[in-house]
Amino acid sequence: MSKNLFLRRYAVVTLAALCLGAPLISQAAAPALISKGELTYGTAATFMPFEYMLDGKMTGFDIDLINALSAKLALKPQPMSMEFKGLIPALQGKRVDIINSAMYINPVRSEQVEFVPYLKIGSRVIVAKGNPAGITGRDMSLCGKNVAVTLGGIEESQARVTSKQCQDAGKAAINVMTFPAGTDSAVAVAQNRADAEFTSTPGAVALLSEKADTFETTGDEFEADTHIGFAVRKGDEQMKTLLETGLKQLVADGTYQKLIAKWRFPASVAIF
Repeated sequence: MSKNLFLRRYAVVTLAALCLGAPLISQAAAPALISKGELTYGTAATFMPFEYMLDGKMTGFDIDLINALSAKLALKPQPMSMEFKGLIPALQGKRVDIINSAMYINPVRSEQVEFVPYLKIGSRVIVAKGNPAGITGRDMSLCGKNVAVTLGGIEESQARVTSKQCQDAGKAAINVMTFPAGTDSAVAVAQNRADAEFTSTPGAVALLSEKADTFETTGDEFEADTHIGFAVRKGDEQMKTLLETGLKQLVADGTYQKLIAKWRFPASVAIF
């Protein structure tokens, strides 16, 4: 068979597979799974609107995304809920196949796991309605204030960086209040135990859509080019390729954009 004929046939088969929604991974290249026929994923269901509990059921953008992705890959999605700080150890210990928990990609985590990015997002400062503490954004107005963040999340790192900037400027440090979930941080602000909360831009949109009479944003979006992704074990190229293939199919059939619209994310989050 000539090289040109082979390439033409491969292109036809590939296009057909994409149109039919069939996974493009052969059995020989399939990754080893915790449970046969299932995609077991670790998640910390405390980060609205990505993954959270509603009426006893796990919901959110990431949950919809992994369900659609699993269908493309002919696998049953199997969530394993845990605290965020336990996700990477669970992946490394082979208790889950992947992490699906809006995990921000940063150099420290990239030394421990590999990522398959699927969104890029920024962060916002949330305050109580009326902004009683007079906070103007992620700036020196936060110095000496109580700022609520999710323990171990990027928001904690962001708040501590700003706190150091306050100290370097000769001002009082920020009291960084850590909570296990973003919802807990929001409650702290609503109860005036915290002056502000750092949260993702999509999280801010969701919070204000539900509690516009309780919260408001202040200042501009910051660090708006932060990518989030599925995490896989170091060296697990088969799983990485599998997820990338499934994502390409979701983009090709419009599911990716439909989920962004469903959860009212700004169009800027899309990376495909």
